[in-house]
Amino acid sequence: MLAENLKKAIRDIPDFPKPGILFKDITPLLQNPVLCKEITQEFIKNITPGSIDAVFGIESRGFLFGMMIAEALGTPFVPVRKAGKLPYTTIREEYTLEYGTATIEIHTDAIKPGAKVMIHDDLLATGGTAEATGRLVKKAGGVVACYSFLVSLDFLMGKEKLLPFSSNIISLINY
Repeated sequence: MLAENLKKAIRDIPDFPKPGILFKDITPLLQNPVLCKEITQEFIKNITPGSIDAVFGIESRGFLFGMMIAEALGTPFVPVRKAGKLPYTTIREEYTLEYGTATIEIHTDAIKPGAKVMIHDDLLATGGTAEATGRLVKKAGGVVACYSFLVSLDFLMGKEKLLPFSSNIISLINY
């Protein structure tokens, strides 16, 4: 039932951000607080109590539900930001995009060594940013306990990039 409601609420935007891409727009979900609560509860149902020490939300749409998940779990939320956006000293990880590279960062004091981390984003496509976040967690001394996504575009095979970090990959709907 939840998956059906999500699929009805997510808006498809053809040719965004470039021709040939069918963008999955989650912003209509945000206008439904009941659905947002159901989404958060569904992620929580997939987590063993006490198994997560922090939730890492990937900029920017990973912040939306990542923060709600962290609050519901009673754990810290760590924003994973694009390079140059955090004011304190950072740890960074560079990764390859289709055309070029990008860099993500967290604060050096974001987690304690050995912390078990949930990495959250709205959508899993090719997996590049989520994979880089996994490397960043490892570099910071943490362990990726799981990944969570609202949507997984399975045909892009992003999950395979994440398996070296964690086989626990939660997605609420798959295309």
